[in-house]
Amino acid sequence: MAKASFYSSSLSSPFVSSIGRPNLLPAHISVPRCCSQQPSSSPLATTLAEIHNSGVIACLRAKSAELAMEAALAALRGGISVLEIVMSTPGVFEVLQELVRGHPTSIIGVGTVLNTIDAKNAIKAGARFLMSPAMVKDILDDVRGEEVLYIPGVMTPTEVLNAHSAGAITVKVYPVSSLGGAQYISALKKPFPHIPMVASQGITVESLGTYIARGASAVVLSDAIFGKEAMDQQNFDAIRQLAQLAVSRGDEAVQRPTLRRFSVESRAEKACRF
Repeated sequence: MAKASFYSSSLSSPFVSSIGRPNLLPAHISVPRCCSQQPSSSPLATTLAEIHNSGVIACLRAKSAELAMEAALAALRGGISVLEIVMSTPGVFEVLQELVRGHPTSIIGVGTVLNTIDAKNAIKAGARFLMSPAMVKDILDDVRGEEVLYIPGVMTPTEVLNAHSAGAITVKVYPVSSLGGAQYISALKKPFPHIPMVASQGITVESLGTYIARGASAVVLSDAIFGKEAMDQQNFDAIRQLAQLAVSRGDEAVQRPTLRRFSVESRAEKACRF
C-alpha cells in the first residue's frame, strides 16, 4: 500500500525536488507515420506502432532513482524511443513521471507489474505501456478501454492463445532464451501468425535481428544496453553507445520487409477501436 500513497500528493515529488529537473533532450523521436498522418489516432495506436516500428524495448532496472534517471537519459540520447523501467527500481513512479514530463514523444512504460495497484499508479505517472512476466487478468481487465497498452507474459501456446482471447493486443514471450530462443518464436508464430509477440530475456544486440526475422515484433534488451559493469561504474557514455548500436540494429531488422510497417500501422489503428 506504500506505493499507492505516492499519488496522495500533488504532481511534484521528493525525487524531483531533490535532484532538480534534468536538462531536456532535443526532440529526436518522431511520431510514427500513421499517427502523424491521422490526427485521430489514439495514444494506444501510437504506442503499439512505435514498439513494432522500432523493434527494441530498452529495459532498465537500477539500484537508485538517481542512477535510473541518468541511465534512462543516456539511453534516450542514444536514440531509444521505447523505454521500460522495472518496478523494483526505487522511486520508479517518480522517475517515470519526470521522464514523461521531459520526453513526451518517447514511449515510456513500466515492467514487472504484478498487481492492479502498481498498474494504476504507473498509469497515473504517465506510463504508455505495462508489462508483466505472466498474464495478470485483473490488470488486463482494468486497462480495457484505457489508452495504455498491456503486454502480458506468456510461455506456452496455450498461454499465448488464452492471453489473446482475453483481449491482449500483443504478448511477451518470456523467458525466451530458456525456451529455445529465436527458434521458439518461429515455432509459436506458425499457429499464431496473427498475434504480435515481443521476445524477452537473454537477448543480445547481435541476436535481435534474428529474433525479428523469425517473427518477433520487437525484442526487450536489458543487459545488452544497461550492462552491469556500465551501471556499477555509472558509465553513461557506454550506455549511450550501446543504445545507439541497438537502435541501429533494430532499424535494420524492422526495415527489411517493406510491407511490415504497413501491417503494423493497420494493427495499431485497429487497436484504437478496442
